Amino acid sequence: MITLIVFLAVWGLVVGALARLALPGPDPMSIWMTIAIGLAGSFLGGLLAGLLWHRAAGFVFSVLVSTGLVYLYRRRQGRTLTR
Repeated sequence: MITLIVFLAVWGLVVGALARLALPGPDPMSIWMTIAIGLAGSFLGGLLAGLLWHRAAGFVFSVLVSTGLVYLYRRRQGRTLTR
């Protein structure tokens, strides 16, 4: 069980960090929020890929969906893409 939690934390961190790097500009976000966005993007990406193509989402699709979530997070904070 501990191994699963550590794996999910590392997976969320990697996917979330790559999503944050994909968008230009400063992004003051905690490590926990980065993990949460990475995990949420992976989950939503897997759900979307399963519904559209009847197959599992890959790493790239997870990062793309997470990038969209980072963008939505920035917009909710009242910031633009580069500010």
